[in-house]
Amino acid sequence: MSTIEPILLTTAHIKAFLGEKPLTNASGFYFERDQRLFLVTSKHVFIDEPNNHLPDRIEIELHTDADNFAESSSFSIPLYKGGKSDWRQGKDKSGEIDVAAIELDRSALPATMVYRAFTPHHLDRLDRVEVGTPLLVVGYPLSFHDTLHHMPVARQAIIASSFGLRFQGEGFFLTDARTHRGTSGAPVVARITDPDRRLGDLPWRLLGVHSARFDIGTRDLELDEALGLNCAWYADILLTLTDSRRPS
Repeated sequence: MSTIEPILLTTAHIKAFLGEKPLTNASGFYFERDQRLFLVTSKHVFIDEPNNHLPDRIEIELHTDADNFAESSSFSIPLYKGGKSDWRQGKDKSGEIDVAAIELDRSALPATMVYRAFTPHHLDRLDRVEVGTPLLVVGYPLSFHDTLHHMPVARQAIIASSFGLRFQGEGFFLTDARTHRGTSGAPVVARITDPDRRLGDLPWRLLGVHSARFDIGTRDLELDEALGLNCAWYADILLTLTDSRRPS
């Protein structure tokens, strides 16, 4: 385990299906609270009605051998139970938030599953975050990853808008990074130089959930390059989505 950076074990490669028909690929990550384990990703990975993206299940790839990361297994997660969506999604005063969390049945997971999970402790001390803060976005752009060891890749980024102000009043901030399809749902993290022991071997602050590239409708597609900016929804919404008192 000492040769594997634990941050790489927080993420999951998500494949969306309608029955047996493959639809799209995305990124997600594990979040643990009160002994419950959740998979977090962008809400549009689970449902995107404007684009007729309506999967009924997802699959994630699990590491099953701490001594051999080439060993893995697929784990299928139904998105609906009894005709109702099984994930949790949130809203704020500006409207719907593009973040969703679905609880994983621990009893159904392999006993030897190797992973790391963020916790509410990784959401602390956000007052120290400011524009220009270096970030990592850990995920599966265009599904690209280490296919032998089933590991994600990390892209460098920085915070591109004031972290203390919701950009244009919405529940997200901007990042400056090269991103691609498939990165949706990836964790956006910043390194902590003086980590609290409660963080374990994950000395990272969980700041956001990558959603999509940000562009403006007035850009001249021939004359102007893309902005290279992205939306990341504030990760503290997870305190609401994973609250045990919240109705499922």
